[in-house]
Amino acid sequence: MELRWELMIDSLRPLLKGTVITLELTAGAVAMGIVIGLFMALMRLSNSRILRGFAIAYIDFFRGTPLLVQILMVYFAVPQLLNFQIPNNYQFIAGILAMGLNSGAYIAEIFRAGIQSIDKGQGEAARSLGMSHGQAMRYVILPQAFKRVIPPLGNEFIALLKDSSLVSIIALQDLMYTGKLIVSRTYQPFVIYLEVALFYLVMTLILSRFVNYTERRLGKSDNR
Repeated sequence: MELRWELMIDSLRPLLKGTVITLELTAGAVAMGIVIGLFMALMRLSNSRILRGFAIAYIDFFRGTPLLVQILMVYFAVPQLLNFQIPNNYQFIAGILAMGLNSGAYIAEIFRAGIQSIDKGQGEAARSLGMSHGQAMRYVILPQAFKRVIPPLGNEFIALLKDSSLVSIIALQDLMYTGKLIVSRTYQPFVIYLEVALFYLVMTLILSRFVNYTERRLGKSDNR
């Protein structure tokens, strides 16, 4: 047991480096997903059949296919389709792209629900004051919708953080892949994977507490 404790201590530094990459990957994917999700939500609510159809197809595809398959498609199929050589840092880029595209589909539904939860009378009142549909959406509807979707966005961040372990399939040295490398060298899967699980647990608990705190703060401000 003493040897195993020493192994866990020796593994801390590389696992911490992998944790930083995991957090960077997740943050980049969520940022990308928020941008894509907002545009897809607005397209989904558009009066244009073309825009609405494109948004529905996008959301259905990325929500209906496994993230693992999407990662492999972005990493292997896209370079072949576009006929370019994979650069050295493409694992990280491919990870953010695949996770961001996947997250965008889920965030689009979060934004759509948030926008539709706002009373239609507010948009009508804004237009009666001379605002266009775009101005009413920008200055009246979206600010309130953003406030309502913060808690589910936090939950999406947590879910994506855990799903980021899938990028280890393309040899990106995140937390999961670093754990695999240590296991292949030490032949101690129980100890190392337990340590990896604890790293994920700590990150998700911290994020969960932050999401709960934010939700309580927003609830208090709504009651004022």
